Amino acid sequence: MPGLAAAKPADGDDPLPWLYENSDVPVDKSWIFGELDNGLRYAVKRNGVPPGQVSIRMRMDVGSLMETEREQGFAHFMEHLTFRGSTHVPDGEAKRVWQRLGATFGSDSNAETSPTQTVYKLDLPDANRTSLDESLKILSGMASSPGLSITAVNAERPVVLAELRERAGPQSNVQNATRKLFFAGQLLASRAPIGTPETLSGATPQMLQLFHQRWYRPEKTVIVIAGDGDPELFEELLKKHFAGWSGKGEAGSIPDFGQPRDTKDISEIIVEPNVPQFISMMIARPWEQVEDTIAYNQQILIDLLAMQMINRRLEARARAGGSYLQASVGQDDVSRSVDGTFISIIPLGEDWEAALSDVRAVIADATTIAPSEADIAREIAEFDAALAIGVEGYPSEAARKQADDIVNAVDIRETVATPQVALDVFRAMRDLYTPERLLASTRKLFTGVSTRAVMTSPNSVENGNSRLADALQKSVDAASDVRVVQSDIGFDSLKRIGKKGSVKSVRKIERFEVEQLELANGVRVLLFPNKAERNKIMVNARFGNGFSGLSPRQESLAWSGALALMASGVANLGQEDLDKITTGRRIGLSFDIDNDAFEITADTRPSDLEDQLHLIAAKLAFPRWDSAPLIRAKAASLIGYDSFSASPQAVLERDLEWLIRGKDPRWKTPDKADFEQLTPRNFKQFWKPILASGPIELMLFGDFDRDVAVEAILKTFGALKKRKSRPVLADATAPDFPAPQAGPEILVHKGDVDRAAAMVAWPTGGGLEDIRESRKLEILVAIFNDRLFEILRSQQGASYSPQVFNSWPADFETGGYIGAQSQLTPDNIDRFYNVVAMIAKDLRENPVSADELTRVVEPLRQLIARASSGNTFWMSQMEGASYKPQKFVALRTLLSDYTVITPEEVQALAVKYLDDGTEWKLAVLPELSPVAANDNEPAISQAEAAGSN
Repeated sequence: MPGLAAAKPADGDDPLPWLYENSDVPVDKSWIFGELDNGLRYAVKRNGVPPGQVSIRMRMDVGSLMETEREQGFAHFMEHLTFRGSTHVPDGEAKRVWQRLGATFGSDSNAETSPTQTVYKLDLPDANRTSLDESLKILSGMASSPGLSITAVNAERPVVLAELRERAGPQSNVQNATRKLFFAGQLLASRAPIGTPETLSGATPQMLQLFHQRWYRPEKTVIVIAGDGDPELFEELLKKHFAGWSGKGEAGSIPDFGQPRDTKDISEIIVEPNVPQFISMMIARPWEQVEDTIAYNQQILIDLLAMQMINRRLEARARAGGSYLQASVGQDDVSRSVDGTFISIIPLGEDWEAALSDVRAVIADATTIAPSEADIAREIAEFDAALAIGVEGYPSEAARKQADDIVNAVDIRETVATPQVALDVFRAMRDLYTPERLLASTRKLFTGVSTRAVMTSPNSVENGNSRLADALQKSVDAASDVRVVQSDIGFDSLKRIGKKGSVKSVRKIERFEVEQLELANGVRVLLFPNKAERNKIMVNARFGNGFSGLSPRQESLAWSGALALMASGVANLGQEDLDKITTGRRIGLSFDIDNDAFEITADTRPSDLEDQLHLIAAKLAFPRWDSAPLIRAKAASLIGYDSFSASPQAVLERDLEWLIRGKDPRWKTPDKADFEQLTPRNFKQFWKPILASGPIELMLFGDFDRDVAVEAILKTFGALKKRKSRPVLADATAPDFPAPQAGPEILVHKGDVDRAAAMVAWPTGGGLEDIRESRKLEILVAIFNDRLFEILRSQQGASYSPQVFNSWPADFETGGYIGAQSQLTPDNIDRFYNVVAMIAKDLRENPVSADELTRVVEPLRQLIARASSGNTFWMSQMEGASYKPQKFVALRTLLSDYTVITPEEVQALAVKYLDDGTEWKLAVLPELSPVAANDNEPAISQAEAAGSN
């Protein structure tokens, strides 16, 4: 290959690092690789993003595919037990230990188990020699000597069973059935990492100890450390704590995962009443261990480009109103078991056979006729831009991501390359992107030893399996009308906004490196140029009044904006035209509604900034109202509507925001009738005046030149016409909290009968006047959350993921609340209510201990310190500040508000807000549960509930 074919992976006679053996991919020399005498391999590097943090990953070469039949779920069970306690951590104390080091459990300290690996993750904030030494000591004990006593095993067993239960439902049923068909004859067909109730219930300490001895060994371990510290220190401490570790007994041998083979069973219909119709296909080839060479990566890039051309054609056909709503193709090496090409189809209407035939016809066209040079050039431009963005952002890429990249490379038995190497490889192989080679690649991707398909359907399908098999095997003619017509159009085809505007006033914001401009047309601008994320600019155009401008008493079409407002076009350009003018650019449009404004947001880069601003301003000034995107989005919503009732969590996502705000229609999820009544005409009637409304606040945060940005703003947003602000209704900023009732509000779901959810909420407040108190509420909530987690999960095993959260709307006068929520079994709902009541009562009556307060405050301090090093944090804090300057004032005390608090203040907050007289309860029960018919009456009496605990 020109330029890179002779690239040397290492200088001189330097031995190749272990990750790069048998590869000619240039070594990423920012990493230091090593191997201890006991076989443990490691990689360490310095990376100061975010400042002060060090990310540690400990990968064990064991997952569910290494389990025997009677050990199903053991790798995941071992993950739980290892985190629970070990040589250096008493049973049940691990979470507290990490909290004292400033780590938040679940986000900074966590673990995951897949079919092929178990990975322990620690993002250690404010890392220094002492905390790193302690952390690596703990991790070494976790690896070599986890707590596997009968007490620990019996205590953690209900937790993993609760996790299994909470994952159960329509989606997991579909996943299990798909896995069984797609990987028939292979271990992966019956090796879900979560395990089975039978194997988890039958696990003994002795069985788990033998499993640990086989798989938790230094030669099966890789440790990756990346962060804001000295790599030599990382190596020193790693060797100190892991060099003396040795395995016990005989090591486990990775079994033969099996190969895909042609079988007579190639199709299955999965009936799930609350899941939309969906077809998944797989063309299977054997997975093979490869040498991760430049030539191998060249072929991967060619394959990706070939699939992207097909996906573009599939999307164009769907936009034009085909027989399917959405379809896509992709390739994946699944768990070192299958090299598969996967096709996903959402049929439009009942004729799924037509949808499958049409998608296969598009693929047949791609495997029959080579792409044009124009097709290839468009995709090359897209890939080049994506890779270039990766190069631009690499200096500010987080250490945790780079550590994860190493771990994932080890898992798939490949290497890592820097973004610059990837871009160089891509650009050097331009001559390899020939129509002939892409055609050959496409044909290979759609050839295999077996083709299989599953279809999920809400209704039974007569002779479904045989009909699906027939549709899969039936010959199809190549489609003749699916190639996207390429045209050379650019941003000069987008209508100009108008005459360049001017700056009326400039103001520097004290204590912040932020500048506020007011333009002659009334647009206000907040500029925060900085190098936190290289070559990335966050753009937020806020206009109108958001939810504050909508009636709290009358239903509206506000919910429809997310469906198609951005996709309906701009000026003279439709969706396909916009795709073309943004090819190879970092330009986009996203829409959201905030309490005080509507928002169009995008991430861009300096070279694309002016065109990005032009696009957003044109959307506001010259909206287009193409009906096709709306009709398509409406169809998608109706197809997927029943999934809102498929599980307790789905029901909460549908109804909670509406209920917790006193059934305010602004937060009501539309029902099927609402979707049916949505038309292009009423869509335009609702949104046209909103897009034309003021005021406008434009926020630019990121890596840009101030003067260049101002010039671009004046040409675009400065050229907009002056706008009038729409009035805010008197009660629009004061949503109600639901009134207390004798028993919980009852909702029902149509999923698994063993699943339910419960919630308790207390009203708090809103607005900027008491914003400092709202921040201190985060401390109270964190303590409440810790206690609920400890009792419901760690002690009782009644729930896997209970949580407590604080919501305080800074732009509303009311509407804030504290909520405690959990998924559990129906017979544990009263247990949940009693535990919540017990914790709330104790917080009201007793000050928290100094240690408990420290374990909450320190992780929160570190969380804020890390978040405040990025633009997302500051933009969220300053939204609307050009019109509400008190937001800038409130930011001055942000860190101290969150971290300077006494036990007595926590208790006072509990007394003020955790009032039994104001609490509101909610329960989501299975549809067939007898309690589901209960009309706000307690399921059992308080005395009975207390007795059951």
